[in-house]
Amino acid sequence: MEHDKTKCQAPEGPILCINNCGFFGSAATMNMCSKCHKDMMLKQEQAKLDASSIGNLASGKGPVITGNADVGTGYLEAKSLLAQVSDESGSSDIREAKAEGPNRCNTCRKRVGLTGFRCRCGDLFCSVHRYSDKHVCPFDYQTSARNAIAKANPVVKAEKLDKI
Repeated sequence: MEHDKTKCQAPEGPILCINNCGFFGSAATMNMCSKCHKDMMLKQEQAKLDASSIGNLASGKGPVITGNADVGTGYLEAKSLLAQVSDESGSSDIREAKAEGPNRCNTCRKRVGLTGFRCRCGDLFCSVHRYSDKHVCPFDYQTSARNAIAKANPVVKAEKLDKI
């Protein structure tokens, strides 16, 4: 009875996504599920960026692309290329990936939070394993000390004097 006064209509039933993905859509997302709607918005945004970059290239304002470059490369393809490059670059990226998660001791896996100790080898340790003899530390302290001494004390050699 209240619906008659406000002239609001309740939906008759759940609406399936128009992309036939099996999830339910809504009128706010153009009868698509949230995932399909997000993908569509990303594609539209990427198409706008591609169109503007092509316009900049044609007018000479944008960067110059040389070689075999695909101008229409999508956002997800670029992201996968970056992931491949980071996988090939080495272990420094792996340590950065570990730092994104909770800070844990590399030996006992105890959570250390902000009180963790960084070793010269680059790993994070708790207060028990912070010393190099308490964990298997690959850092070469002896060579490092030799290099520091050599840098701090350069060899000073005077020129020979001509004997008269």
